[in-house]
Amino acid sequence: MLELSSISAHYAKNQVLRAVDLKVSAGEVVALIGANAAGKSTTMRLIAGLKRATSGAIRLDGVDIEPLSTPRRVRLGIALVPEGRQVFAQSTVLENLTMGAYHRPDRNDIRRDIEAMFAMFPRLGERRLQRVGSMSGGEQQMVAIARGLMAKPKCLLLDEPTLGLAPVIVDEISLTIVKLAREGMTILLAEQNAAMALDVATRAYLLAAGAISAQGTPEQLKASPLVEQLYFGAAPSEATDA
Repeated sequence: MLELSSISAHYAKNQVLRAVDLKVSAGEVVALIGANAAGKSTTMRLIAGLKRATSGAIRLDGVDIEPLSTPRRVRLGIALVPEGRQVFAQSTVLENLTMGAYHRPDRNDIRRDIEAMFAMFPRLGERRLQRVGSMSGGEQQMVAIARGLMAKPKCLLLDEPTLGLAPVIVDEISLTIVKLAREGMTILLAEQNAAMALDVATRAYLLAAGAISAQGTPEQLKASPLVEQLYFGAAPSEATDA
């Protein structure tokens, strides 16, 4: 469904992505793990159209979307839940979710889908008229995910959804991703929390210094000496292949 081919990107003269190749098939949860400043958020911004690649191609269902604007990509089925949530703090939960469906022509179905989001996140249903800025970080993350789902995406991009959240909320977000996957949602998950990401993913990529350093199933990456060293406290090893 989604394919990045030889994607490179710069901020001014600083190259942040180097010939990244990445694929996400329909129905997969693909994890993009890596340390802070590895290039994960830049990758997500490129897919969403918030930044332009220096070179390479981004395809959705085989169609090159690199020249397209962000609104056009949303209409084609790309929805980004950004790092840091970026909710509309002065607006209510209901207003935030409604904004997620701003481009949809099926206006009669929006109310039904909002109720489906409240069923998925009961806490939001209880606080539908509360201003989002007054909610906890975990609740705001639920709003951000629900807002992204209101776009009815083909591919949901989750950028650091557990960053700064308490472990109990991390578990809730993990369960939500698993539930969405079971319902057939295609997800690209960028995460520093490698343990969580590898637990919910069907495949994974390790991004280091702007380049893909390892890829494979979660089991293969967990067994990779490089991933073990970086994330699971294993001693350094000469082997680095996943």
